[in-house]
Amino acid sequence: MIIVKAPLRISIAGGGTDLASYYSQFESTFISAAINKYIYISLHPIFIDNIILKYSEMEKVKSPDEIKHPIVREALNQVGIRSAMEISSFADIPSGTGLGSSGTFTVALLKALYTYKNINHNNMSLAEDACKIEIEKLGAPIGKQDQYISSVGGLTQFHIDKLGHVTSKPLEMPAHVRTDLEEHLLLFFTGYSRSANDILREQDQKTKETGPAVKSNSNEMIENLHTTQELGTKIGKALEHGDLNEFGRLMNTHWEFKKKRSKNMSSGKIDEWYKIAMENGAIGGKLIGAGGGGFLMFLADDKRRLRKALRESGMQDVPFRFDNLGAQVVLHD
Repeated sequence: MIIVKAPLRISIAGGGTDLASYYSQFESTFISAAINKYIYISLHPIFIDNIILKYSEMEKVKSPDEIKHPIVREALNQVGIRSAMEISSFADIPSGTGLGSSGTFTVALLKALYTYKNINHNNMSLAEDACKIEIEKLGAPIGKQDQYISSVGGLTQFHIDKLGHVTSKPLEMPAHVRTDLEEHLLLFFTGYSRSANDILREQDQKTKETGPAVKSNSNEMIENLHTTQELGTKIGKALEHGDLNEFGRLMNTHWEFKKKRSKNMSSGKIDEWYKIAMENGAIGGKLIGAGGGGFLMFLADDKRRLRKALRESGMQDVPFRFDNLGAQVVLHD
């Protein structure tokens, strides 16, 4: 029996620039934080000539090619497992809530399979292999943020060059600033669950709408992402300098630009909750993920007042801490 857990994430700054349509032209820098909400994968060899999968559905098949779940199918084919295996997944937070569950699932699954097959890997290679499955093999219109932060963990800054090579480094924050940030960041579930792919596909297509007659840096979406990346750099500096008030102010600006990427990025209800939060103890905030639903994150000056106001308006807060370890094996028996 092998059990692996991989952390979900909150996007701190620069999200959206991690799609190939952007970084292949301009490179990308973004900051993300792993949190102590996990996806778990259990893997257990069985004595019958089947593959049994248990996730939100259940499958029992004779070979990987019959598997409906595309990520599981590709991962099993990649490592050469053809039968006699039971795989189950569990999650602390439901999928489609903006915390990177698809990438996290892929990372956790590959970590379990590599452990079982004794395939040598490190956190960075694990993330890249997860990206190859989702982006290259399955054609998902997504970036690399989710896979890398789930693999590496921590509060981390990543850089992607034009060829797609990724480097990472922990954000250089004083310990007391990191503690203050953790204490004053709050997550609230909007109650909506959606796939990010449609919004990301729209962003991806608009970013690609360049050609000989159009200067690449004049594209509206690209200009928006340029600003997002610049804000990400400023947010990183604010955090490293311990200026949480500036971080909150920049988060508000970040959210305003993020909303411009798609009419589906926000909604009347989300805007209403955001307004309530800003009037009741929040310094700044944003919607986590590609948009349209999931979690609102706020930096709170008055946590008690903010929680009370948003709970009374129908939202549920989800306490969390940062995860420092990334994807890891918790049982190998």
